[in-house]
Amino acid sequence: MLSFAGALPIYLYAPVADMRKSFDGLLGLIQQAQIVASAEICSGAWFVFHNRRGDRLKILYFDQDGLAIWYKRLEQGRFQWPEANGRTSLRVQARDLRLILEGIDLESVRRRKRYVHRPPARNPVENRVKVDNARPDAMVTADLP
Repeated sequence: MLSFAGALPIYLYAPVADMRKSFDGLLGLIQQAQIVASAEICSGAWFVFHNRRGDRLKILYFDQDGLAIWYKRLEQGRFQWPEANGRTSLRVQARDLRLILEGIDLESVRRRKRYVHRPPARNPVENRVKVDNARPDAMVTADLP
């Protein structure tokens, strides 16, 4: 069973791969394309490969104590691979890989605007509470923008 972990990097190998390749052959493609450093291969990253017809897909990943391959062959249809624009690999999110596996074209997906960055915090000195020194028993006030 394939479980998606949110923090793992996922790399799509853009050129067509020979699906007869196994562990060493796929590792050779990764190293030849210089997708990641050799030490990073065992870090848990996923490497996704597809064939010429687009109906077969392999995922190579390090699973706790060794390399593992997950393989899927479609009976009908094909996987919609994103445009690489001359690059040998694309880094995608787990949600994008899930869409590819479900047969959804990433180019046609319309993403809604989401909260991306937290607004910068205001300077705490500017937010300090002001005390009326003339009347120490008075309530404190704060400057509001």
